[in-house]
Amino acid sequence: MVNKVRKAVFPVAGFGAWFLPATKAMLKELLPTVDKPLIQYAADEAIAAGIDTLMFVIGRNMHAIEDHFDANNELEFMLRAKGKDAQADMVRNIIPEGVDCIFVRQAEQLGLGHAVLCAESEVGSDPFAVLLADDLINDHGSGVIADLVTALEKQVSCSY
Repeated sequence: MVNKVRKAVFPVAGFGAWFLPATKAMLKELLPTVDKPLIQYAADEAIAAGIDTLMFVIGRNMHAIEDHFDANNELEFMLRAKGKDAQADMVRNIIPEGVDCIFVRQAEQLGLGHAVLCAESEVGSDPFAVLLADDLINDHGSGVIADLVTALEKQVSCSY
């Protein structure tokens, strides 16, 4: 029987040329949409679908994506010192407990397929989802990834 989808790959090593000039100095995945960056919507959707391992395939000079998902104790401390506990909690809880973030380096940008292949050593033979963080789809339901995971589970259970 196939394992449940617990891993997601986010190929985010591109230049973001479609979004120029906005992406000349800012990664497309960090472009704000309403109140959070695009990449956060994708991560939230994956987590809502039961995925607990987020793998980001990044290129050189893309540490801002790692920084977004990492703890920022200084910012949190400053916010709490100013009585802004709700904002401090938001900073602390960008990724819930029990969800792992893994960052894999794509040394040379050779396309989407190559970016996904760069995550192979972390994915192994487990089923996984690929999320393109520059495609924002909000269906106000369970989420597209949750629907895909459910469809896979139904398909697998029917084939046994």
